[in-house]
Amino acid sequence: MTRPAPPPRRVTVLSGGIGGVKLVEGLAELVPAGHLSVICNTGDDLDWWGLHVSPDVDTVMYTLAGLADRDRGWGLEGETWQALELMRRYGEPDWFQLGDRDLATHLIRTRLMAGGASLTDVTARLAERLQIQAQVIPMSDDPVRTMVVTTEGTLEFQDYFVRRRFEPPVEEVRFEGADAARPSPGAVAALQEADVVVVAPSNPVASIGPILAVRGVRLALEQARAVRVAVSPLIGGEAVKGPTVPMMQAAGLPVDPLGVARAYEGLVDAMVIDRVDHAYEAQLRMNGLKVLVTDTLMEGFEGRLRLAAEVLDFAAACAR
Repeated sequence: MTRPAPPPRRVTVLSGGIGGVKLVEGLAELVPAGHLSVICNTGDDLDWWGLHVSPDVDTVMYTLAGLADRDRGWGLEGETWQALELMRRYGEPDWFQLGDRDLATHLIRTRLMAGGASLTDVTARLAERLQIQAQVIPMSDDPVRTMVVTTEGTLEFQDYFVRRRFEPPVEEVRFEGADAARPSPGAVAALQEADVVVVAPSNPVASIGPILAVRGVRLALEQARAVRVAVSPLIGGEAVKGPTVPMMQAAGLPVDPLGVARAYEGLVDAMVIDRVDHAYEAQLRMNGLKVLVTDTLMEGFEGRLRLAAEVLDFAAACAR
């Protein structure tokens, strides 16, 4: 008698934008429709030209919808910039670039939220229209803003990251509004129902930090029955892209897998690290973590698919 196949595992991912979404894309190819949830950082959100912009949410949506610009890593493929050019001519700020197609997302989001819809509801509606099979879930419907304290003053994250190109030295990173913010109901449910939770290789401070700063999300992750796996964003003490290194230093974290593990202390059961960092495996195991050493650099779609498969297999092995 043939045994019935086990039910598909439910996978929940905590992710920022450009770095984490690569793994999300790979997982979306392997996890059955309706069984993948992505809890997105909204600490990077900003008001721009009177519009509510959610960069990490949008990067995840555009990628899962097959619309993302792969070369830039953000925005939409085939984008045009006529609105930006005219705004520049009118003397409006132009350092945060919104393309013509991208504007549609922000216009709809802003209108619906002004009418009383939550960010969660709006995101679900947009994702449905884009025919996305995964759940894309903002971490909170309440405003949380990542503020970067630098030697040149306190900057909102996008100001530091985009306008200043993460050049000013970082002294501290704060998450304004996090203490009062409630987790989105979908985020808590996704963590409670998951069989596997993956912390994507996003910036532990600026991308995953705001998600965990929402107390209800942290509590749900602490109490999750799932196997919880974090993928290190570091390779040989460097990040593939972005200000992970200076932000970890400002947070007092070693810029290595041990620092990533410390950022997620008590929240994960296992870690995936790059082969270059194999020397840290023994210490991570001594700290009670299961460890997978592999190639974490996701080159092209095949690289994303490969790492996603390895993470899922590793999680299954950890559960046995």
